[in-house]
Amino acid sequence: MKSTRDLVEQAKTSIELISPKDAQNELATGVPLLVDVREPNESEVHIAGAVLVPRGLLEFVADPECGPRLPASLQVGLDPTRRVIVYCNTGGRAALAAVTLNQIGYQDVASIDGGLAAWRDAGLPVAEHHAGVF
Repeated sequence: MKSTRDLVEQAKTSIELISPKDAQNELATGVPLLVDVREPNESEVHIAGAVLVPRGLLEFVADPECGPRLPASLQVGLDPTRRVIVYCNTGGRAALAAVTLNQIGYQDVASIDGGLAAWRDAGLPVAEHHAGVF
């Protein structure tokens, strides 16, 4: 039996991990979509510009066939050809989310190594009150 830690470590070996500073530099270009995969009750403090798509809904929101049939509030601009950067609190859920996005055909996905905790430890700015999905 594999532990959650095993699954996360395996996921991290198969995805692109980027540092918080590299993510900030990319986000400044306006090209990537930043996706926060935490739960709504965790997301009061977040990275500015992120859309909130909880990990449990990610596959449905990201699926090009399913996404357009969802309510407008859940249509956040996920596109398999667009650069997507995901994060969570410490990086585990985001690593699993990146694997999932790759598996369903997203071509350019990265996960912020260490998540929001590493972002904050790097002294990068955070915002309050998501303008995202939930």
